[in-house]
Amino acid sequence: MIRILGIDPGLRITGFGVIEKSGNALSYVASGCIKTDAKASLPTRLGTIHAGLRELVAQYQPDQAVVEIVFVNVNPQSTLLLGQARGAAITALVAGGLEVAEYTALQVKQAVVGNGHADKTQVLHMVRRLLSLPGDPNPDAADALACAIAHAHGGQGMGALATKGMRVRNGRLV
Repeated sequence: MIRILGIDPGLRITGFGVIEKSGNALSYVASGCIKTDAKASLPTRLGTIHAGLRELVAQYQPDQAVVEIVFVNVNPQSTLLLGQARGAAITALVAGGLEVAEYTALQVKQAVVGNGHADKTQVLHMVRRLLSLPGDPNPDAADALACAIAHAHGGQGMGALATKGMRVRNGRLV
């Protein structure tokens, strides 16, 4: 059995999802969000993300972690802030002793829905279905669960093989 922690990084809300994979079966463990105070300073908000993820790693003791790769927004300032939130998340996971796999949104959607250009409602529906959830999870938590599912479906090699020697430009691998 492998326990996977998926992270959907965000400065305001960082979603997380924990699943277990046993053979081909996936089961839900937990999901939720780490919310930061929009009025707090950037270092304080990054500290909140870091501390929250360190607590999750200690509580759920995942074997593997996966983080969604940041895409380029129209607003460069937003992209920089999102990148810093992502960095805080990755640092927390690595400090917790985990190797971190990374996937683009396109890869996650392809693995979960079968269509790299699926919309959020399709991803949410498939996450709910694949994990046999009684209701819809929070959208940020659903994205994090989708990351974990993508990693479980692709095995440990999907991200490394698919992105080795490649860069992300405008949300696409080049």
